[in-house]
Amino acid sequence: MPAWAKSRAAFAVVTLAALLASRAGPGDAQTSDLVSKTAFRVCADPANDPMSMEDGSGYENRLAELIAAKLDRPVQYTWFPMATGFIRNTLKAGKCDVVMGYAQGHEMVLNTNHYMVSTHVLVVPKDGDLAGVTELSDPALQGRSLGVTAGAPPATHLARNGLIGAAKPYALHVDRRYESPALDMLDDVDAGEIDGAVMWGPIAGPLVKRDHPDLKVIPLLNEAAAPRLFYRITMGVRRGEKVWQRELNSLIRRHQDEIDALLTEAGVPLVTDMGDAVREVGQ
Repeated sequence: MPAWAKSRAAFAVVTLAALLASRAGPGDAQTSDLVSKTAFRVCADPANDPMSMEDGSGYENRLAELIAAKLDRPVQYTWFPMATGFIRNTLKAGKCDVVMGYAQGHEMVLNTNHYMVSTHVLVVPKDGDLAGVTELSDPALQGRSLGVTAGAPPATHLARNGLIGAAKPYALHVDRRYESPALDMLDDVDAGEIDGAVMWGPIAGPLVKRDHPDLKVIPLLNEAAAPRLFYRITMGVRRGEKVWQRELNSLIRRHQDEIDALLTEAGVPLVTDMGDAVREVGQ
């Protein structure tokens, strides 16, 4: 081959390599190297009862232990309050490799396949006159005081049904090491200060099962108008880490029965993928 032809061929190879590199997403070439091969590194809130707790008592802690066991690695935590800057200061900073519970479709992370679907719920006294309510349009709720997390999706439904005027708001963004709106809301229902509470099921269900035996958790399955009240919950990994995502997807698929049993034991209300019916474990 003439020298000029060899030079042109070499130039073409270099140009092609540069073109492929330019089309790769940010960090695609090196992100997989950030995932630890010796520990299952989890980012978590240290005081997000009942999900994650620094003492290991949360059900997301137990889920992390389950996945880590399948990977034959120990769990290693990076603790940070679940508030503004959580992902930036933990997952994106390379201090950990997964967030155990993240709503599907959130742009800050790459989602795995969902491992559960749950919904917001109505919590009322088990033997009270609201125990038969199944939807927020029920006339029995008119004039009643309901607790609701300010700014959360159910607030829109309360407003649509004329219930927001009598509602009691509880803070959404707090440092749960010092405040716990969910615990306060359930205590207020027990004390009769409010007639019921509209809460995220994976928080309300386990807390009621553990500490509030006289309360009833009613999944809200009939709220058809926007915003939706059910969400598919995934594990979140760094954007671009497709190999790690696929590995976790495989673990979720192969061990879904164990995950379901863990969540059910904790008291998490599980619903179908479309949020229109309660899903029994094993179905």
